[in-house]
Amino acid sequence: MEVGFCQLIDLILCGSFGGVVNPFEIILDQARWGELNLPEFMKRNNKDAREPEIDEFAKALRSQYKRVGAIGFCFGGPLVFRLGAKDRNLVDCISAAHPSFLEKREIAKVGVPVQIIAPEIDPLYTPELKSYSHEVIPTLGVPYDYQHFPGLEHGFGTRGDIKIDKERDGMLRAKNAAVLWFRQWLHDDK
Repeated sequence: MEVGFCQLIDLILCGSFGGVVNPFEIILDQARWGELNLPEFMKRNNKDAREPEIDEFAKALRSQYKRVGAIGFCFGGPLVFRLGAKDRNLVDCISAAHPSFLEKREIAKVGVPVQIIAPEIDPLYTPELKSYSHEVIPTLGVPYDYQHFPGLEHGFGTRGDIKIDKERDGMLRAKNAAVLWFRQWLHDDK
C-alpha cells in the first residue's frame, strides 16, 4: 500500500470516521450538536472499530519511512497511545491533544516518547487521568512532555475560536509544541 498525500488527507478528513463528514459549522457550535447523531457516530467510530485501519495505515507508513510519528486529537488521542504501545514498532513518537476516552491501561502501555497537549478544563481527559499520566509515564523510561493550557477547554486544538485571543494563541502554541516535538524525534540526524 503506497501512502500518498491525498490518501492521508482522506484518512484525516473522511476515512478515519467511516466516511462520515460532520459539517464543521455544527462541530464548532455546541448549541447545534443535537443536529448530529452522536450516539450512532460513537458506535461506528469507537477505538476498537477504527484501530485496525489505523494500524494498517501506520504499517504502510512504517514500510516507506525510517521514522514515523502520530498525533491524535480528541478521539485520536487513545489511538496514538495504542500505536505507541510497547513492542508494537508502529511509530517512533506520539502526541495526543485533549484525548477523549483514554484509559489508564493505554497510558501504562506506552513505549515511545509521548507528548500530551492538555487544556485545563477537560471532562474527558480528567484531573484523575492527568495525575495518572504524571505518575506513570515518567516511570516507563520514555521521554514525556506535558503541555498545560490554562483556561482553555476540551477541543481547543481543533475547535478554538480564532477571534478569541486566548483560544487562537492556545491553538498556535499547541501546533508549535507538536511541530517541535516531532522535529525532536523524527529528524534525520537521530
